[in-house]
Amino acid sequence: MTTVEVLFRYEQHPTETAMFALGNMSEVYGIRSIQLKEEWQTIRIEYDATRLNKAIVGQLLRRAGINITEELPLIPPQPVAGTEAVPAPAK
Repeated sequence: MTTVEVLFRYEQHPTETAMFALGNMSEVYGIRSIQLKEEWQTIRIEYDATRLNKAIVGQLLRRAGINITEELPLIPPQPVAGTEAVPAPAK
């Protein structure tokens, strides 16, 4: 088993029907966990990559009624070398 996580941003808060469908989605063979962060409008799915892929997970979310707008990176962008702020000399 190969565990993979994917992070999606959704457009509007899911309806009650969509939330019920999300609960049922955890019963899909290969879906390991679903985490919804309302304040950031993101949903993180952990799945078994030997059973599913990112496209299928996105399709399952859309069928559940979640309006996916984009996929987000799990690791935030790192600063480019040489562009860090140089501390001011002490007075």
